[in-house]
Amino acid sequence: MAEHSTKTGAGEKATGRREGIPLGRIAGVPVVLAYSWFVIAAFTVIVYGPVLARNNPALGASAYVVAFAYAVLLLISVLVHELAHALTAKIYGWPTEKIVLNLWGGHTQFESFTASPGRSVLVALAGPAANFVLAGGAWLVLGTNSLGSVAEILTNIFVWANFLIGVFNILPGLPLDGGRMVESIVWKATGSQAKGTVAAGWGGRIIVVAIAYWFLVRPFLAGDRPDFSFLMITILVGGFLWMGASASIQQGTLRGRLPLVSAAALSIPAAGLPATASAGDALRLSEGGAKAVVVCGPDGRPQGVVDPDALQSVPAAAADSTPVQAVSFPLASGAYIPEWSKGQELVQFLSKVDGRHYAVVDHNGQVTGLLTQEAVLATITGKRPRNNSDPQGQNR
Repeated sequence: MAEHSTKTGAGEKATGRREGIPLGRIAGVPVVLAYSWFVIAAFTVIVYGPVLARNNPALGASAYVVAFAYAVLLLISVLVHELAHALTAKIYGWPTEKIVLNLWGGHTQFESFTASPGRSVLVALAGPAANFVLAGGAWLVLGTNSLGSVAEILTNIFVWANFLIGVFNILPGLPLDGGRMVESIVWKATGSQAKGTVAAGWGGRIIVVAIAYWFLVRPFLAGDRPDFSFLMITILVGGFLWMGASASIQQGTLRGRLPLVSAAALSIPAAGLPATASAGDALRLSEGGAKAVVVCGPDGRPQGVVDPDALQSVPAAAADSTPVQAVSFPLASGAYIPEWSKGQELVQFLSKVDGRHYAVVDHNGQVTGLLTQEAVLATITGKRPRNNSDPQGQNR
């Protein structure tokens, strides 16, 4: 099976761990063979090898070599599927980061791009279409040529593998490609991609329930015992689809809340003070209604936040002689945002900045508020922050 994913978040950090073996580039797209692919290759040899040997005694031990060739043909089929996604996306200027071939088939990972319902469908369905073309081509070869036994076995397998990959991937639910069609239909009807993603995710869950009923529950009720290897494949595939569908529902739900993420709406009122000010100045601002006090450098840019507890601990007699920087903690470099920032643009910016606090400024660069990472996450996840009025949040 195969899927395509989009990396929309910014600020992802490399782990330094290679996810697989680089196979080079095809049409400029890096292709990686994940180490997990060898698990499914071994499974194919172990399960399918004895079947080939039993049905074709003349093959002997070479039946296991043919079984491995079957795994390689599946790999090639998935690679063509993913390349179809990448090349179709290239027509619309969508940059492809890489293709990864893994235990579950593979996926094409795109960089950020602006999609539309129609284009999303075309990119998604290009993969299954490529598999149907491969199946048709191999079927013509079977019908017009006299092949040897091994070549005929592998060509026949190639036909059915591509046909089944194509059919399976057009099922109407995420993470399968057919789910993009459901997503796009709902997206077009409602104007919300988020609602489309959630609907397609539920479609994926329905597909899992249908697979479980047809291949497991129905035979059990009829008194049949499914083959162990078939049972394991069904459970693994169903588990993969369920996790992917659930992730899509979560992703769509979070995306639907992005419009609620607004620097102006989520920040608490704050006022700015120059770094040369005193703790007494900060106290007077707090008493005047400012819930947070931001310390600004000589260039006027926010560079720190006054710690309310540290400020209250300063004796009244020493407040005017205590530097405000003595009762503040530093902001991360560049941790200030315009008050009109909102949505995905705001979330992507915040993901690039370390720290948990961000000063909010107006068109003139004056501090108007203080935004916390906790407030943003609470809005996206729908969970109430523990203490949204505390400028310190949970951690500095």
